[in-house]
Amino acid sequence: MNTTKTIKSALISVFSKDGLEPIVRRLHEQNVTLYSTGGTEEFINNLGIPVVPVEEVTSFPEILGGRVKTLHPKIFGGILNRQDNATDVAQMKDFEIPQIDLVIVDLYPFEKTVASGASEQDIIEKIDIGGISLIRAAAKNFNDTVIVASVNEYAMLLDLISTQNGTTTLEQRKLLATRAFHVSSHYDTAIFNYFNTDETYFKTSIDQGQVLRYGENPHQKGFFFGEFDKMFTKLHGKELSYNNLLDVDAAVNLILEFKANEPTFAILKHNNACGLATRSNMKEAYLAALAGDPTSAFGGVLIANGTIDLATANEINSLFCEVVIAPSYDDEAIAVLSEKKNRIILVQHEVALPERQVRTCLNGLLVQDRNNVTDTKDHLKVVTNTAPTAQEIDDLLFVSKICKNTKSNTIVFAKNSTLVASGTGQTSRVDALKQAIEKATTFGFDLNGAVMASDAFFPFPDCVEIAHNAGITAVIQPGGSIKDELSINFCNENKVAMVFTGTRHFKH
Repeated sequence: MNTTKTIKSALISVFSKDGLEPIVRRLHEQNVTLYSTGGTEEFINNLGIPVVPVEEVTSFPEILGGRVKTLHPKIFGGILNRQDNATDVAQMKDFEIPQIDLVIVDLYPFEKTVASGASEQDIIEKIDIGGISLIRAAAKNFNDTVIVASVNEYAMLLDLISTQNGTTTLEQRKLLATRAFHVSSHYDTAIFNYFNTDETYFKTSIDQGQVLRYGENPHQKGFFFGEFDKMFTKLHGKELSYNNLLDVDAAVNLILEFKANEPTFAILKHNNACGLATRSNMKEAYLAALAGDPTSAFGGVLIANGTIDLATANEINSLFCEVVIAPSYDDEAIAVLSEKKNRIILVQHEVALPERQVRTCLNGLLVQDRNNVTDTKDHLKVVTNTAPTAQEIDDLLFVSKICKNTKSNTIVFAKNSTLVASGTGQTSRVDALKQAIEKATTFGFDLNGAVMASDAFFPFPDCVEIAHNAGITAVIQPGGSIKDELSINFCNENKVAMVFTGTRHFKH
């Protein structure tokens, strides 16, 4: 059976006319009969190209303010008829239905209208009925009909009709149908999510995707679905990997906690901060962050909450790092950082992050709200006889932000707005504490006067006892254990300040 089809007629009805002219001209050159509606018909007429109004086919005018234009058996019959079906062929003749070989249609800009803050009435009018119906009909009948449902496919269509003299293969028509169903499903998802108030329903659709070099490991395929270019401008370096993107995500979430702070610099490895500091200038913040764990910083992701200047760039340049992120750079700093061919340099733009977090789990998905709680002075409840000093309160709030963004179980130490050490991803809180002490000792930090944060409560007083013996003088934790009094009593006996926040910050 010959599956190649030649386009002899086309229905064109689009909201946006961008990129349409060369296609219309080429179809006209190939003697294709053009049918159209409203503004598209006028557009084609203005090109001096003959076009048949849909009303001439249907013998029925547009009605209801344009809500009904193409919804007619003579239009959908022309699209949906099966050319190898004798009954269909007979009915096409009996009812004088014209064959339609190609449908070019787009949809009203529903998402853009919602994003613009338009009224509900305006939004409702941007729910396309005729367009979505044409897409579905033509895509269903890909055996005989070509569907182009987006300006993104114009280049492909123009190439097909130019190089193949108006013919298409079954494979090409099926590919265009697949892309058309993507357009229609994405559109319907956006409409559903606009109306939906039931949180037990979950639908999402992302129409921007890219193939990564590989996934978490070289034997795994990897993909990113999202609008990376809205969040970042890439100035230099190789393509980001799956693991790079996970670290960039962790870095962005962490530095967001310090958006309003003085110059703050963070270094992350495997989604956890190995260095972070706030100082009066970015160079000093970077050097203090690097001192937190210069070993782990090798191959890490670096992020700043402000401009990276030349002095900071010169310091960074001596470190092998995968990615550098900042909201802005001095020109001289970019030149220095670009000396390393593969180093990725990103400018971070201010873009709202999704309010829901999604991850695969078993044979389904887990969905949760973002953890938007950041501990402040108002959250602190002093539960010990010894109250934290003003400096300790500042450090407690500082370390709490890091703890919130570190893998559980975690214990984090800080001193003078500097991450001193952390224990991350341990199976017991005591193990996390011991790991943090060991790291602090390894890199020569004096823990006397340092503060400690825990992402969850202490079920026993062993952690505060070990921390006190290491020099910790103040502790921040959520509280809530049935044995909180044991930890409080130990702190009282040893003049350690402890505050409860009432908020657990697990991060699995």
